[in-house]
Amino acid sequence: MNIEIWSLGKENEPFIEEGIRYYFKKTKPWNPIELVLLQTPKKIATTDVERTKQQEEELILKKLQAGHYLILLDERGKKLSSIQWSQQFQHCMNQGTKTMVILIGGAFGVTEAVKKRADQVWSLSDLVFPHQMVRLIVAEQVYRAFNILNNSPYHHV
Repeated sequence: MNIEIWSLGKENEPFIEEGIRYYFKKTKPWNPIELVLLQTPKKIATTDVERTKQQEEELILKKLQAGHYLILLDERGKKLSSIQWSQQFQHCMNQGTKTMVILIGGAFGVTEAVKKRADQVWSLSDLVFPHQMVRLIVAEQVYRAFNILNNSPYHHV
């Protein structure tokens, strides 16, 4: 199963990028993973929140394919433990999911159409994090989930 972390927004700061590469490299022996940055063209960027969300919706839904299993990260989503993340990954692999997409929505959230398209909606925390930090946290949690699935000592119970 391929895992793609999709995130709206700008490129990562170097220290974030280094951390993401670190966890991707460590995850690679078990599973392919990549970061996909979705950016609205600068000329159509706007301060109108609803218009911005609509533009982001168009990018997301256009890129999604029928075989993608979409997990939306949203502050109102279901909170899962690291073990539950690993169980969800195992379930998707058992179901033959080709590509799992973990979507980090835009600064204003996502539209109802994107929420409806999501197969699951998860929350990382009640806290709010910058998008770049979420990318790093998700990269680490994917690595942790595969360590759990492979009985590696990285995750301590």
